[in-house]
Amino acid sequence: MPCFFCQNCVYSYPGDDMNYIVLDLEWNQSPDKKVHEDPHLPFEIIQIGAVKLDQNFNIIDQFFERIRPVLYPEIHYKIQEIIQINYADYKNARSFPEVAEDFFSWCGSDCSFCTWGPCDLTELQRNLNYYQIKSPFPFPLFFYDIQKIFSIVYEDGKIRRNLEFAIDFLLISKDRHFHDALCDAFYTGMVMRHLVKEEIFKNYSIDCYQPPATDSEQIYAVYETYSKYISKPFDSRLDAMQDKNLTAVPCHLCQKNAHLEIAWFVGPSKSYYCLAKCKEHGYLKGKIRFKKTDSGKVFCIRILKQVSPEAALKVKEMQKMMREKKQLKHREETIVSHTFH
Repeated sequence: MPCFFCQNCVYSYPGDDMNYIVLDLEWNQSPDKKVHEDPHLPFEIIQIGAVKLDQNFNIIDQFFERIRPVLYPEIHYKIQEIIQINYADYKNARSFPEVAEDFFSWCGSDCSFCTWGPCDLTELQRNLNYYQIKSPFPFPLFFYDIQKIFSIVYEDGKIRRNLEFAIDFLLISKDRHFHDALCDAFYTGMVMRHLVKEEIFKNYSIDCYQPPATDSEQIYAVYETYSKYISKPFDSRLDAMQDKNLTAVPCHLCQKNAHLEIAWFVGPSKSYYCLAKCKEHGYLKGKIRFKKTDSGKVFCIRILKQVSPEAALKVKEMQKMMREKKQLKHREETIVSHTFH
């Protein structure tokens, strides 16, 4: 069972009277790519669909409404192809603030959110923020990413499949079309019914749209094979990497600081990596990813994962490769400098 540590709250499994809101959204974007895109709202929600499940994952209610696009009134041609919408239905639809108010009222206060992938909750909060609507979501926001859990249960935990793949894999009848918010929410609920509750609950996700604001709000979550740390915002990546809480390497099993065998270094994806070893539990691979807040600051997500000696060797090889690339770049810059001087 995973556990959650922070100064203010503790994660616990849902109670028997908990309802589950399986949410799906469809959104529009600027029809002329980036030319007239509003960076504060690159994706404008045009559909909210959801099904409400009881504690046994039975569907007990549903919600669906189209939303009139305001920021991008012209539907992007790709969106038009995927959703196959009738523009007249959206031109006469209600506004996002009106629909959002009704949606959260329908959800109720005692519920957990489930989605196919992590993006829907992020975009929902971004749309709320754009319209200056106070978010009803708690902090931290725990949810269940059924796409991720499907991969953990049926595949390698890394690959991410589309919803139709999961429906076909589980031999679920396809009597509705895809890329409709209500239909996709329904199908996601059907996938949940094929999963053991324990597998869903122990692999909860933490939404990162709203990062911790202070030291006391920083999040440390422990799972079976890894730990996750979500930091407060920093002015820069350099400032972040000077924070001792972020660069620490506690073993998720015993909470003792592991010995750093390879200090944090920049990897191929501009993330930071390290290799540590716990005397009792073996190798830990560390990875720090950086994310930007809407205000332009950066916060970090650190994963420390228990790995095999073979996987530890790959971290060493990665460090060697990055060091050689850095040396080669330095030599090339030196040659260029000498050529022009």
